[in-house]
Amino acid sequence: MDICEKPSAYKAAREPLSNRRGSELFDIEADGQRYCAGFSRFPDGRLAEIFLSAAKCGSQADTNARDSAVVASIALQFGVPLDVLRKALMRNSRGEPCGPLAVALDLLTMERGV
Repeated sequence: MDICEKPSAYKAAREPLSNRRGSELFDIEADGQRYCAGFSRFPDGRLAEIFLSAAKCGSQADTNARDSAVVASIALQFGVPLDVLRKALMRNSRGEPCGPLAVALDLLTMERGV
């Protein structure tokens, strides 16, 4: 299969978000750095998007966190299941999340019932 071809399981349309939607914020720590995380849901309760920012705005950690949240949000809106995203992210030898996106998604799944 050519790298540019769409896989057959690819959902062709991005699920739209309402213009006004509630969001929740919470703080996390990953690899000794503090981050602010936020999320919003589709009307049916599924996770629709996630936001991440590092304590030091404009740092490389901030850029990496924001970029990962944008990609995860796009994936969710195209129908990628949350568990698929969680399982794809880096974990240490004990199975604990390594990066801020993995930490945030684990907390959302385990503590907030998303």
